[in-house]
Amino acid sequence: MSTTTETRKFEAEVAQVLHLVTHSLYSHKEIFLRELISNASDACDKLRFEAIANPALNAGEGELHIDISWDKDARTISIADNGIGMSRDEVVANIGTIASSGTRRFLEAMGNEQKADARLIGQFGVGFYSAYVVADKVTVLSRRADAPANEGVKWESDGKGEYTLDTVELPERGTTVTLHLKADEDEFLADWKLRSLISRYSDHVAFPIRMQKPGNEAADDESGEPSKDDSAAPQWETINAASALWTKPRSDISDEDYQSFYKSLGHDFNDALAWTHNRVEGSQSFTTLLYLPSQPPFDLMMGGRDERKGLKLYIKRVFVMDAAEELLPNYLRFVRGVIDADDLPLNVSRELLQQNRQLDRIKSACVKRVLDLIETLARDEPEKFATFYKAFGNTLKEGIGEDHANRERIAKLLRFASTKGEAGKQVVSLDDYIGRMATGQDTIWYITAESHAAAFGSPQLEAFKAKDIEVLLMSDRIDEWMLGSLTEYDDRKLQNVAKGELPLDEADKAKQEEAAKSAEPLVARLKTLLGDRVSDVRVSARLTDSPSCLALADFDMAPHFARMLREAGQQMPESKPTLEINPQHELLKRVEAESDDAKAADLATLLLEQAEISAGAPLPDPAAFVQRMNRVLLAG
Repeated sequence: MSTTTETRKFEAEVAQVLHLVTHSLYSHKEIFLRELISNASDACDKLRFEAIANPALNAGEGELHIDISWDKDARTISIADNGIGMSRDEVVANIGTIASSGTRRFLEAMGNEQKADARLIGQFGVGFYSAYVVADKVTVLSRRADAPANEGVKWESDGKGEYTLDTVELPERGTTVTLHLKADEDEFLADWKLRSLISRYSDHVAFPIRMQKPGNEAADDESGEPSKDDSAAPQWETINAASALWTKPRSDISDEDYQSFYKSLGHDFNDALAWTHNRVEGSQSFTTLLYLPSQPPFDLMMGGRDERKGLKLYIKRVFVMDAAEELLPNYLRFVRGVIDADDLPLNVSRELLQQNRQLDRIKSACVKRVLDLIETLARDEPEKFATFYKAFGNTLKEGIGEDHANRERIAKLLRFASTKGEAGKQVVSLDDYIGRMATGQDTIWYITAESHAAAFGSPQLEAFKAKDIEVLLMSDRIDEWMLGSLTEYDDRKLQNVAKGELPLDEADKAKQEEAAKSAEPLVARLKTLLGDRVSDVRVSARLTDSPSCLALADFDMAPHFARMLREAGQQMPESKPTLEINPQHELLKRVEAESDDAKAADLATLLLEQAEISAGAPLPDPAAFVQRMNRVLLAG
């Protein structure tokens, strides 16, 4: 085949990534080696899996491995693997474009920081470009395992907007990435430096990572001076553990080993918060090693419903796929780790995975292990649990609607602000709430709002505060949706303070009935003044200090949540609010005494609008509200 050369421009987002990489300062330059070794490991994993169905792919190359070499004179570092390799089209797809759903968020995160941090790279599937942190030119040579020698591909770019593609002769399969280092990056042209980085970040890669032994042409000592022996043939030595950590007994693995493996697995510079490592024996045998991160990735919420990664599925130590969707429910998508099964069919496909009963058992076991781990944190390590809940509490809440079988366990782990404690900032569990319930109370009361301040200051709480009844303050966006599924806990009903009847004793009921009867003329006038803007007006048992509030029917959606859905483009049915009033308030007495219907209408409408504002409902006509407020103020 004749050599074909072409020059192409990078896709726009690739160009942005490269610009940021080459023009920013980084606190972790050495990330490039971890990322490129991780890519090489993935290539070896893919070959080993494809070779199960096509053994010819693995012929003639010996064991799968990753070789790291350097040339001080040429000022280059090379990372070579004998994995699956890439065709010309795959090189273009994998390097010339970016398909990662998190890339735009990555660009925003990098662009908004004066000093961008390279640790972000690995979180967004753009690890290859970390090469440009230390290199001003990168050369890639690759040949796919099922392609002839004359269909090798050479890719090269200085990262400034264009790259070249050549078709070349490559006698062996696999990929070699060569970095031409920048002038001030000589620290990486030292054998001891590369070995220390591999030991720190890539020791638990499951394939041998090899470097030439000291005494060969490409090696040096700690001084950085070459130590040459021209009479010796190059000899390679494996410098990483090259073993599947999860297959070792737990007693043989240190916390440092677990953390090191987590960082290589999850592209995370932070330590894992906690982990669980288990071996299940029996009719179906498998091993799980599952981690809770200490911080959420940038695309946890935006990418949750797309293809998810984070759990690697192995079968008899053979990597099959990233299978987070099949192995954990969506609400546990933050979990990282590996599952290694002994008895799943090796030719399993994604379609078969979704229908495989054995996999269902593994999934159930994984969910149980993760919830066990979170429960242990909540019980024994409250500070770690607080860190976990701050990062993933809202994601965990999704399980209330998604995982009926574990709803009670998940609900036990949830935490909410409460009216108990200063400014409602005390965080409590549902069990805490039940433990403080007054004798005879059988309802867990809560309020939802768009912010903590709005919830704590809501007029709908006034009667509850006066009676010292604790109310849970729920202000996360997901809470209103979650409560559609969490209607009771431990045989206690959960009730919104804005809905239904309040818990009144006989004396309070008598007072309420008397107040309603006395206010009948005022209620009738308000109904007339407000017309079709309300569905009803009634005297409130909720109010002690405020003049008005909105009340909701049992199946009504909270106004702030309905507004949020409308803003997201959802079609919402039109509904008219019910206005509750406090006849003892001076504003209501003023309405009652006002003889001018126009002025009374302004006052009545303001009572409704301030109730809507407190509930988080949008005003239908803000300009008219301002004009009305001005008229009342001037008249006052």
